[in-house]
Amino acid sequence: MKRNLLLQKVTANPGKVWDVIIIGGGATGLGAAVDAASRGYATLLVEQSDFAKGTSSRSTKLVHGGVRYLAQGDLSLVFEALHERGILMQNAPHLVKNLRFIIPVYEWWEGPLYNIGMKMYDMMAGKLGLGPSQKISQDETLSALPNLDRRGLLGGVIYYDGQFDDARLAIHLAQTAVENGAVVLNYVKATELTKDANGLVNGVTLLDGESNNTFHAAGKTIINAAGIFVDSIKSMDDGRSDRSVTMSRGVHIVVDASFLQGNSGIMIPHTADGRVLFAVPWHNKVIIGTTDTEATDPTLEPRASQEEISFLLNTSAAYLQKDPRPEDVLSVFAGLRPLATSNGNQVETKDISRKHQISVSPSGLLTITGGKWTIYRKMAEDLIDKAALVGGLEEKKCVTRHLPIHGFRKNFIFDDPLSYYGTDAIQIDELLLASDPALAQKLHPGLPYRKADVVWAVQNEMARTVEDFLARRTQALFLDAGASMEMAPAVAAIMAHELHRNAEWEQKQIEHYKNLAAGYMLPSSD
Repeated sequence: MKRNLLLQKVTANPGKVWDVIIIGGGATGLGAAVDAASRGYATLLVEQSDFAKGTSSRSTKLVHGGVRYLAQGDLSLVFEALHERGILMQNAPHLVKNLRFIIPVYEWWEGPLYNIGMKMYDMMAGKLGLGPSQKISQDETLSALPNLDRRGLLGGVIYYDGQFDDARLAIHLAQTAVENGAVVLNYVKATELTKDANGLVNGVTLLDGESNNTFHAAGKTIINAAGIFVDSIKSMDDGRSDRSVTMSRGVHIVVDASFLQGNSGIMIPHTADGRVLFAVPWHNKVIIGTTDTEATDPTLEPRASQEEISFLLNTSAAYLQKDPRPEDVLSVFAGLRPLATSNGNQVETKDISRKHQISVSPSGLLTITGGKWTIYRKMAEDLIDKAALVGGLEEKKCVTRHLPIHGFRKNFIFDDPLSYYGTDAIQIDELLLASDPALAQKLHPGLPYRKADVVWAVQNEMARTVEDFLARRTQALFLDAGASMEMAPAVAAIMAHELHRNAEWEQKQIEHYKNLAAGYMLPSSD
């Protein structure tokens, strides 16, 4: 997946008419590109920044039906998500794994209530379930989660859900789309929608962020899958500024593994802001989240408020013996959920459905809003079905239910920190490490990433900046922002060599990344 070669396929063929042009390179857009390309449609996807730069790399890293939606009575969403969870685990076993969760029980009535709820969760998953839920004793609960607060603890309820690496899945979806004939481009921005004499959209004017060159791509169907930026694309179409998405900010903090001391996750069904709270083991760290705060302005780099950070620290401390303190936070990250606006009604973001909505404007522009990572494949199927109808494309059936995702690999150990490469791990060993063993050197003693991973990311995963590598080709920024800053000079040097950049580029990259990463760290208390 080499960016310059893919870019040439567009710029060298200005007369080509694409069947589907997708604006937005997050989970929704990438899923749509895989679906369209695998059906045989000529597919082009453009992303103004890097793939999954926004919401899609800032999740709680769970592939789940949504216990909270079950409690809200949104059974259709839970059923759909549980079904899609099973499909994703079958299609990307190198990226999705089964994770045991424990709901601690501190009141006598909680045990029966949660147990009944989780049995319903199991039943809805059917044959695609990951394991039966069950009640466990106080001793069994503490054995699984030694750092759980034992004061008043009566026992727990076990259930099973999926965990994944969101940014890696996004990159592997991009690779899957390319392998099926699509062209996917990062750092290419849609600046204008073009229309024919009848006022129907027939193409997109695009700006290459690296060369500053502008070019045009003609398309039978234009899809707006820009996430939190969908309204800016819609305004290019109709000139209006109506809001079609309501944004909710979710904040997570990352701490050391000692704050769980086990391989199970904790799920707290009810918190002060009405959301579920998770404490989840992930890449030898623990993610604690998430919040649900309405946000107003779309941005690629949302920031957590002090109130949200304090909420996560205080709420998790109520359930843990060893309480996380501000100085224990290795990274704090925030994401903006693009929720489909609820018909102008004033509804709290935690109560807005996560179902997706597809609309078609009078000009033929398709816009998709809402949804969640777990159901990305079904969202894409619905979207391309509609796109084929709107664009007058030859009818072709969706094939993604049984389509392996790039890197597909079964029967390996998830404890390997590089397991998410799937079969690419073999390629890295055979192509890079065999030719230059020095590339096996780690970039930081506290994280598993190697010099070879940087080379691979540039050559095969379209990494263009230091941030691309440290935030989305790996998860260094989210796991330990301080350590990732220490890695930046070495990463910049390798990337400069691979991309044929000069020393000035290298230095600017280091400075930019350090300024960015500083926003993922809490201020020192010194």
